[in-house]
Amino acid sequence: MKRIAAAFAAFFLVVAPSAFADTINVVSSGGFAAAYKELIPEFEKRTGNKVVSQWGPSMGTTKNAVPQRLARNEDIDVLIMVGEALDNLIADKKVIADTRMPLAQSGIGIVVKEGAPAPDVSTPEALKTALLGAKSVAYSDSASGVYIEKEMFDKLGIKAEMAGKAKMIPAVPVGSVVASGEYEIGFQQVSELKPITGIKLIGQVPGDLQKITVFSAGVVEGSHHVAAARALIDFLADPANAAVIRGSGMEPLGKAAAK
Repeated sequence: MKRIAAAFAAFFLVVAPSAFADTINVVSSGGFAAAYKELIPEFEKRTGNKVVSQWGPSMGTTKNAVPQRLARNEDIDVLIMVGEALDNLIADKKVIADTRMPLAQSGIGIVVKEGAPAPDVSTPEALKTALLGAKSVAYSDSASGVYIEKEMFDKLGIKAEMAGKAKMIPAVPVGSVVASGEYEIGFQQVSELKPITGIKLIGQVPGDLQKITVFSAGVVEGSHHVAAARALIDFLADPANAAVIRGSGMEPLGKAAAK
């Protein structure tokens, strides 16, 4: 009997954690990616769950954009994306409302190629001068880029002048096309620019021109791993992880904001 009991205990200590672990499918916006990539290994270690990560913009019509993934009925448990876009999915009954958790916020940064002259962008007027003098300007196909294209150029009174030389960049980080020399000035969330080599962050969109983007997480309606998905979101929002979020270029929100 003792041998049987010992074998039974060994099963639960060795086999059971992996046998009963959940696989959580996550799609995250690039804005939260740097902090996310650093934190996920610890979550997997603590819980025994496996996290499968994919990336895509919060909006738009590119193949990897969240709306397109949902339209294809991809197997997704957790979304991490621009808060406003997540709220729209909640309204459409595609995300479980009471799972919504704000995780972090980020401002829009401005970059040039490493080694290139750095124009003054410290005031709205200085930024206007820099943009008018630039040969090419790039911005993302997510929330920050939509704001720049639809609102910021208008606020600066240069929409017509930017039409021929400013472009929304789909699918790839803006920093990469600036690093390659294809574009002279680039705009994207600071947290998405920081990991890119070959560029220099020269500042953030100044003053009232700045638009802060909140990144939130939620569990997709129809998820087969709701409890594990909720646990993952709670972990990402844990105050103990605030330093990692700040280190990625974002300010923590929700539970983590208190740390």
